[in-house]
Amino acid sequence: MKVAVVGATGMVGQVMLKVLEERNFPVTELIPVASERSVGKIIAYKGKEYPVVSLPTAVEMRPDIALFSAGGGTSLEWAPKFAEVGTTVVDNSSAWRMDATKKLVVPEINASVLTKEDKIIANPNCSTIQLVMVLNPLHKKYKIKRVVVSTYQSVTGTGKAAVDQLNAETENAVKGNSNESVEKVYPYEIFKNALPQCDVFDEGDYTKEELKLMREPLKIMGDYSFQLTATAVRVPVQGGHSESVNIEFENDFDLDEVKTILSETSGVVLQDDVANKVYPMCLYSEGKDEVFVGRIRRDPSQPNTLNCWIVADNLRKGAATNTIQIAEYLVEKGLV
Repeated sequence: MKVAVVGATGMVGQVMLKVLEERNFPVTELIPVASERSVGKIIAYKGKEYPVVSLPTAVEMRPDIALFSAGGGTSLEWAPKFAEVGTTVVDNSSAWRMDATKKLVVPEINASVLTKEDKIIANPNCSTIQLVMVLNPLHKKYKIKRVVVSTYQSVTGTGKAAVDQLNAETENAVKGNSNESVEKVYPYEIFKNALPQCDVFDEGDYTKEELKLMREPLKIMGDYSFQLTATAVRVPVQGGHSESVNIEFENDFDLDEVKTILSETSGVVLQDDVANKVYPMCLYSEGKDEVFVGRIRRDPSQPNTLNCWIVADNLRKGAATNTIQIAEYLVEKGLV
């Protein structure tokens, strides 16, 4: 299997390489791809060294699969060029997610929609993935009516420059150098702050991140009968996204049954023992592929409604791992 990783030198690209190795994906030839300034750099993978190549070179090499994490503009321009030479692209940007002709996939939920004809496959937004992993099994049982989600998203969701900003601001605070200049990715300091803006503002004064959370679950779950609303907040956490989720159902539920359903859902880990202070935390989700859910309780303000807390590593299940799980399904089913 000839596999290209587009954006191999970036934060998600690096995690993709790590996950490919961990999961022993059948790579016979690795093609690390990045921007022109990175061409020639060496990427180590499974004890071998591979030089980074440009996008045109990678297309000429005709990989079987190309895993993209290089931004929407790059995906829009280059994914079709890979597809034209027979490569199946799994794209981690937002470029193709809401395109009616492209599949938006979380393997545990809807991998079965994929066919050999799908040459560009979209990987959902990181916050969406962890959300639908919990919503989908509950929707099947109780039928969701409305979801209200508030996110607490780590700086790794923005990229390395955001991590650098947080680290520099933290270091300045420790050293008492509060006036020292820091290169900012965010419009404000992120250290000791909660920024109610993830991505740029768009329709109805919602950010693009919030709109993704409101639209993508419906497409993934194949059901447009329920409503979602979202507020996305950036917090000074290095890795792992957290979500406070309020779910209103058409039908009533039993809390113990809800917990049983979630504990038996592949890829979901139930952490819900408040008597012993057991609940999901981003601190312990880092480096893990599962979605963690806890703080499950009935909402006393209205019927058929519960609250829960969902946490996942946004670079793994929220990006790299989900992308590679899609590729694994394609290989398993002989679709590439």
